[in-house]
Amino acid sequence: MNLKIALLGGDGIGPEVLAQSVKCLQAVEETFNHHFTYTEGLIGAVAMDKYGSPLPKQTIDLCKASDAILFGTIGTLKYDDNPSARVRPEQGLLQLRRELQLFTNIRPVKIFPTLINKSPLKKHVIFGTDFVIYRELTGGIYFGEKKLSEDGTQASDLCEYSEKEISRITHLAFKAAKNRRKKLTLVDKANVLETSRLWRKVVTRISESYPEVQLDFLFVDNAAMKMMLDPNDFDVILTDNMFGDILSDQGSAICGSKGLLPSASIGNEHAMFEPFHGSYPQAAGKNIANPVASILSTAMMLSHFGLHEESLAVVIAVDKSMKKHVVTRDLNASSKYGTTQVGDFIAGNIIDSDENLNYNYENIGLGRSTII
Repeated sequence: MNLKIALLGGDGIGPEVLAQSVKCLQAVEETFNHHFTYTEGLIGAVAMDKYGSPLPKQTIDLCKASDAILFGTIGTLKYDDNPSARVRPEQGLLQLRRELQLFTNIRPVKIFPTLINKSPLKKHVIFGTDFVIYRELTGGIYFGEKKLSEDGTQASDLCEYSEKEISRITHLAFKAAKNRRKKLTLVDKANVLETSRLWRKVVTRISESYPEVQLDFLFVDNAAMKMMLDPNDFDVILTDNMFGDILSDQGSAICGSKGLLPSASIGNEHAMFEPFHGSYPQAAGKNIANPVASILSTAMMLSHFGLHEESLAVVIAVDKSMKKHVVTRDLNASSKYGTTQVGDFIAGNIIDSDENLNYNYENIGLGRSTII
C-alpha cells in the first residue's frame, strides 16, 4: 500500500516521540512491502514563531492532500504562563480539527498486564479494564461564541450542539459497541444542561437502530467517580467535547502514565492520529519522553487503513518492550533507556512472523485495541 502521511511534530516533546513513530512505520514498510511518503508541516508555537499563525495555510493544504496525519503535541510554557495571550498554540489544533471536520475522537483505555502495578488504583479494581471513549470533537463549548466584557470583568462561552453533530458520532459509537461488549454509556449533565438533554433525545432515538446494544446514561460527575471505582463497568463511553476531554485525562490515570495512551481523530474524509499526552516542554530535548503513545497511535492508523497484521506487529513489539523492561523512566525510575532507545527497540522488533498468528488482530481496529 502507498500512503501519503503528513507529519506535524508540533511543540515540546512532539517531534521527538513522532520521530520514533516514523521509525516504526519505516520498519513496517520494509517488513510488509509498503511505501509511505512523509512530509513535515508546522503547527502550534513553532508555526507562530515562523509564520505568525498556529495553523498556517501551508499546513492545512498539506493535511488535506495527505492520506493521514500523524500529530505530535502542542503548547509551550511561553503561552501557558500567559493566559491573556489572544492567540495561543492550541488554537491551531482546534482549527485543524474544524478544517478537516475531525468530529470523532477515539481514545481506548486498557491496562498493559505487565504495568498493572504502575496504576495508582488497586489491582482488583483495574484488572480487565478495557473501554473506549468516543468524544465529539468539533462542537460544544470549545467552539462556541466567546465573549469578554469591555472592562474584563465578565466572560461567557457558548455551548451549542446540533442534532446532526450528535447523530454522526453516535452512529460510530454504537457501531463500535456492537463489535465490542455491546454496551454504550452516554455521559452528560442532562439534569442541568439543555445541550445534554438534546444529546439524550438524539442518542435514545438512534439506539432503536442498534437493539443489540445496551444503552445507559450517567451524569458526568457520577461517571468520573465510577471510572475510578469500577472501570470494568464501561465498554463504550459517548460524550461531548468538554466532558470527553476531562474523562480522557482521568482514564490515563488508570493506566499509570499518559505516555501510554494513543488516540484517533476521524471524519468522513480525513483522519489524524496522535498521542494523548501533552507537550511536556520541560522534557523537550532530554531524551526522556515516553514514545509509546505516539507509536500506538500509528498502530491505530494502520488499522484504519485495513492493515491489521501490520498494526498487530506494532502492538506486539510494544508489548515486548514492556515485558523486556525496555521503557522510559516514567514507567521505571531506574531505567537506562530513553526515548530514542525505546523507539529503536520497538522498531527493531516489528516483524512479520508466525507469532502474530497467535493474536486476534481483528480487535486492533479503531476503538478496539487489544493492549490499551
